[in-house]
Amino acid sequence: MHHPIDPKVDCVFKALLGAESNRDLLIHFLNAVLGADLPRPIVAVAIQNPYNEKEFLDDKLTVVDVKASDATGQQFQVEIQLLNHRDLPARILYGWADLYSAQIKEGESYRKLRPTYAIWLLGETLLPDDPNYAHDFRLRDQCGRVFLDHGGIWLLELSKFAADEVETEEQRWLKFFNEAERLDEDALPAWMQTKEMRRAMNTLKTFSEKEHAYHAYQARQNYLREQQSIQLEFDDLRAEVEQAWAAVEQERAVAVQERAAAEQARATVEQERAAKEEALAENERLKRLLADKAEPSGSGTR
Repeated sequence: MHHPIDPKVDCVFKALLGAESNRDLLIHFLNAVLGADLPRPIVAVAIQNPYNEKEFLDDKLTVVDVKASDATGQQFQVEIQLLNHRDLPARILYGWADLYSAQIKEGESYRKLRPTYAIWLLGETLLPDDPNYAHDFRLRDQCGRVFLDHGGIWLLELSKFAADEVETEEQRWLKFFNEAERLDEDALPAWMQTKEMRRAMNTLKTFSEKEHAYHAYQARQNYLREQQSIQLEFDDLRAEVEQAWAAVEQERAVAVQERAAAEQARATVEQERAAKEEALAENERLKRLLADKAEPSGSGTR
């Protein structure tokens, strides 16, 4: 391979799993990730938005996910996301819901709806409190009962996957996405010695050796680097704003405390003044009472 190629770059990713010539790779990938949750293995799919090299060459392609369906009408979406952002979970859920609801048109029966599976490979950790790299989200209640078995969302966090030994086909794919850029195609490790992995490496080789494909790859990499830089700058600015806002809130809290302390002091002074005035009034009353008792009676001798 003349140039190292990262399979996580979007144009390469879609060529791997979204090209008509690699349909068998997509079927293998879907079975590797979803196999245990499917009623039966997938044997054929129709790719709804196949990879188009020319669209990538002029850098106008913005939809880089892979959408497919099988003979039973089940819907599949595969997408890679290298950078996290605050609204990513909402975007993931919206993508699933949009694909699910698009199956029927106005006036058509809900019975036409088929299970829909969304698979997202994530370059950054999205769920830091969970050590597992694989997650599936479906409609369940708190007891685990499934409301409707119509697919769901599968998240694969590449940043958490670090297995040395491959035990499943899912792990083989994840290891490929994490390490393929560093592999020597002439000396592939044992875990890469399958027909699917060799074909995947041939796809990377195409990007490496075809000049126009490699330029497209470089353009996408540069774009992703720019996006990452923008995201980092945005995160820094947001952190500065949040820090400044926290300082303002702290100052406001201090001001509120000082105001409350001043009000309390004022109330204490008022209470003390009222107590003194009440004591003085009581003292005056007692003085008048003593004076009245000390006066001689009004009856005298004539």
